[in-house]
Amino acid sequence: MKEQDAPVIKELNEPAPAVSQPDREAVEAVERALGDVTRRLREMEQAIGAMIVGQKEVVHQVLVAMLAGGHVLLEGVPGLGKTALVRAVAGVTGLSFRRIQFTPDLMPADITGTQVYDGKIAGEPFRFAPGPVFANILLADEINRATPKTQSALLEAMQERTVTVGGTSYPLPRPFFVLATQNPLEMEGTYPLPEAQLDRFLFKVNVDFPSPEELLAIGALTTGAEEPGVKTILQPGEIEYWQGLVRRVVVVKDIMDYAVRLVLATRPETAEAIPGVRRFVRYGSGPRGLQALLLGARAEALRAGRPGAGYEDVRKVARAALRHRLILNFEAAAEGITPDDLIEELLSGVRP
Repeated sequence: MKEQDAPVIKELNEPAPAVSQPDREAVEAVERALGDVTRRLREMEQAIGAMIVGQKEVVHQVLVAMLAGGHVLLEGVPGLGKTALVRAVAGVTGLSFRRIQFTPDLMPADITGTQVYDGKIAGEPFRFAPGPVFANILLADEINRATPKTQSALLEAMQERTVTVGGTSYPLPRPFFVLATQNPLEMEGTYPLPEAQLDRFLFKVNVDFPSPEELLAIGALTTGAEEPGVKTILQPGEIEYWQGLVRRVVVVKDIMDYAVRLVLATRPETAEAIPGVRRFVRYGSGPRGLQALLLGARAEALRAGRPGAGYEDVRKVARAALRHRLILNFEAAAEGITPDDLIEELLSGVRP
């Protein structure tokens, strides 16, 4: 990032209007950076792909969420490379990385840090020892194994970007991302995340089982004499700069109206609700779902090298933005209906 870009960075990090109109200065600022951002993002995806076989769509969605400044919940059975993916993302971005293995006996202080006695400091015998949450990228491994008390300790960090210990608030490093994993198969010894905490994740990304060809490549890559390494692509501060660009990507009123109609169609009590939602959904998406659609669409547009988001950008992020915000009823469980099934119906029924 060049020194002459500093005034632009300050301008781009200022709050954007509630409904972006085609502001000439904002569009020009985004257009000046588009080529470099698009090229570097592709380099990042290639560098991660050198370590993670397949899962291109998962890598894509994680990077889009990071551009948008949001947290990601990765769901998949063990052994699919979720932890390796997060390590690779940290490596290419040059950000600090910490990992927490969630277990039922994990305490909130094990995450946030605690006050410890230090007799060497005169007058102040206690000092704050930061926990692993003080990192740019936090991998919350098997987050649904922690008790609700410990999960709530992470909630403030995710929402407020601060940690409060002993009545004092400590700011977390910027940028701050939580990339959490959970196993959908195991129910013994797990504590399902409450809706309030699920809503704090910008995206929920499903990690699918690899194809036979990908399995063959994984075996060759991970059992050889040399382990693959990762190349750092970004410099400190560049992710925050890109996040400022994302919020200056134009979303005209028609696109925003479409995102609003999608959210309303997920709520069974509204006139806009689609038939599947009326039958199978107990509670639909709220305002954070709308924010996820719009921020995700802006990030998709920036990645594609466009200064304005379109209908297809909204549709592309709809599954990741909405699947964890649909609370299904017992009838849906009995008939094997999933949130993705309803989102497919949603995208077919609510047209631009």
